[in-house]
Amino acid sequence: MISFEKFALDNGLQVVVHEDPSSLIAAVNVMYYVGSRDDNPQKTGFAHLFEHFMFEGSKHIPSYDKSLQQVGGNNNAYTSNDVTNYHCTLPAANVETAFWLESDRMLDLAFDAHALEVQKKVVIEEFKEVYLNKPYGDAWLHLTQAAYTKHPYQSPVIGKAISHIEAMTMAEVKAFFEQFYVPNNAVLVVAGGVEVAHIKALSKKWFGPIPQGNVKRKHFTPEPPQTAPRHVTITRPVPLDAIYQAYHVSGRLDADFYATELLCAALGAGKSSRLYKGLVVERPHLSEVSTYTTTTIDPGLLAIAGQVHDNVTLAATEQALQDIIQKTCDTGFTERELTKAKNHIAGEHIYDRVGLADKAEELAEATLLGDTNIINTYIDSINQVTLDELNAVARQVLKPHNCTTLHYQREA
Repeated sequence: MISFEKFALDNGLQVVVHEDPSSLIAAVNVMYYVGSRDDNPQKTGFAHLFEHFMFEGSKHIPSYDKSLQQVGGNNNAYTSNDVTNYHCTLPAANVETAFWLESDRMLDLAFDAHALEVQKKVVIEEFKEVYLNKPYGDAWLHLTQAAYTKHPYQSPVIGKAISHIEAMTMAEVKAFFEQFYVPNNAVLVVAGGVEVAHIKALSKKWFGPIPQGNVKRKHFTPEPPQTAPRHVTITRPVPLDAIYQAYHVSGRLDADFYATELLCAALGAGKSSRLYKGLVVERPHLSEVSTYTTTTIDPGLLAIAGQVHDNVTLAATEQALQDIIQKTCDTGFTERELTKAKNHIAGEHIYDRVGLADKAEELAEATLLGDTNIINTYIDSINQVTLDELNAVARQVLKPHNCTTLHYQREA
């Protein structure tokens, strides 16, 4: 169990504190409820670019990194489909420095034109590194654009095209900041060698004066049910062919979420999973296989990926994969497979919460989802899934018409 106390400021900022008297470190996490799904469809990658821009300094603090490093801290950030997260760790004795830094850029970000151009170039180089210069790097880009036809999840976090990044203007950056980077659209978590009373005082001192914003929630177009299989083929200079499949699944707050996580683990987690045994060991079509879910707030995807052996065709591999999927739907999983999947998820969940920064991030995400205690009930919810529920979700999700397949071919 992770203990915590929660309170809110008058301006709407939610604050969560996890006391760990054994630690001399503090982790400070600020999560904003804005991600790539909030991007303009004609200027995708905006939320991600803005994450970079946030480190260019505020009106009163020219260098966020330097100021934090001077007190022994370090930091990073990421953008996802749904949120943008800023996190730092530093000596608990210096925790007020993090409050000073984060509150100042929430209140008075420095809108420097040169800095924006610098970050555009940084993100463009990242785009080239991830998509253009990395083997299989653009697979997810093509898979999501085929799997989604309406919902903004079809756009990757970094953006669809370099031209979208180049077209972003300072006026749009300011409007984005004013709409989303406000206290009533954020969660602040402090974990480590701190005391609740002290964090309350610091929160009111540094964040309390920041005015509440007028957050206008977007209404995203729901993704219509997929009614027929979709296929995409691309050719690239890669060493081996690869196959990717994506099935539409429920969102993070839906009733089927936990059964879907178990389905993903039972299919492809570990060498005893169905897909590994079937496609790597017994019928060696793939050199490796992996499964993962996007765990997005709105309905997401369950993905399967693997690289194909030299002497095997993509068509034969897809058929072998479909044979295993169909058998799974016909006969279902066993209690032993369900238990292994539960143990796998429990082990990962415990490992992912070892560090203070990990705990702070999970507390922020759970709070944003509406129930901070999800962090403590997650494994219970996983363990409550029955075999009948797992098999029902498998039959519902793993339908041929619910699947998008990408053949990633190597150049001849």
